[in-house]
Amino acid sequence: MIIKRYIASNMGEALNRIKYELGKDAIIISQRRVRRKGGLFGLFSKKGVEVTAAINSDNSTSSKRDSNINVQNSINAIRRVINNTVEGSKPSTEVSKPSRNKVIDKVDSKNDDGLIKEMHEMRGMLDEMMHISLKGTKSELQINLENIDIDENIAEDIVNSVNSIKDDRTEQEKLKDIVKSSIKVADNVLQDVVILVGPTGVGKTTTIAKLSGRLALIEKKKVGLLTIDTYRIGAVEQLKTYADIMNIPFKVVFTIKEMEAAVKSMEDCDVILIDTTGRSSKNVMQISELRAFMEKVNVNSVHLVISCTTKNRDIDIIANGYRCLNYNNVIITKLDETSTYGSILNICNKTGKPISFVTTGQNVPDDIRLMSSKELASLVLGEDTL
Repeated sequence: MIIKRYIASNMGEALNRIKYELGKDAIIISQRRVRRKGGLFGLFSKKGVEVTAAINSDNSTSSKRDSNINVQNSINAIRRVINNTVEGSKPSTEVSKPSRNKVIDKVDSKNDDGLIKEMHEMRGMLDEMMHISLKGTKSELQINLENIDIDENIAEDIVNSVNSIKDDRTEQEKLKDIVKSSIKVADNVLQDVVILVGPTGVGKTTTIAKLSGRLALIEKKKVGLLTIDTYRIGAVEQLKTYADIMNIPFKVVFTIKEMEAAVKSMEDCDVILIDTTGRSSKNVMQISELRAFMEKVNVNSVHLVISCTTKNRDIDIIANGYRCLNYNNVIITKLDETSTYGSILNICNKTGKPISFVTTGQNVPDDIRLMSSKELASLVLGEDTL
């Protein structure tokens, strides 16, 4: 093992020297703040950092995988130094005297704002380096799945499932079967009271108009239409216009007390569709208010409406935020507004509920479809388009 010590004006300079002399697989052993030589009798010497790094002398024979691991170890080592430095520089009444002395040995508590700022910047750089290093260990299949917007963890599970299947089928055939089995489809029998819930901007009002048209005009059922979306400007007028065109009864509910009476007035209908106000899944009070409306009627099914364009990290927040409303189906909207459909699989995985309908445009009532698991799997994997 080769061990070398470097004294530089800042951590960035030290890392560049280490990378140049020892290579990218070098590991940081220690780091501390020092004063560099110079000045008159050392009085005006500049501050710097002393970094000790090491590398295995026979590292050149390592495999590519070992190289990735060494890079990750190096990054973790640097991150630990940075975390210790940053945390150690913060004053705290809970730090004991001996431990405070150790911190002072690492970082001079005076005039260290510049170093701390630099450390924060390096922490971000190291996170990016770690992401790139880990990405190098992914299989081509996993990278391809992530490129079609499938969540990283879901993609990894799919790859593991594909690799665990031992038969003569091709990788693509195994993949399609796994994706197909991951997508559940509802029986799509709409009856009694049906409520649509979901965040703002996902197209609930247009979707409920499409469902009304499908049921009334195609399936020849008697449909009643209710809305409690009295917050959004124009929402009531929009839905009333659709109801008038399709010649179906329509009511607006302003308060919780009116909810039960409004539903009872439409008890002769085969299906009563209820449109709701878009609520932030992170706002507990708004979700609770919506739940109070729902508890006033005997609901047959609750459909969570999510846009296909929703970011992966937000799907999880929405799915969990609305779980208290006991939704039992999912409607995925705006498939026409994206070119990749991996989010369909993400939505199925994170909600754990079957897909009842998908919407593919703004036309009422045409742009709403029933799709099988096989069709949705082909769409997700890019084998089919809308």
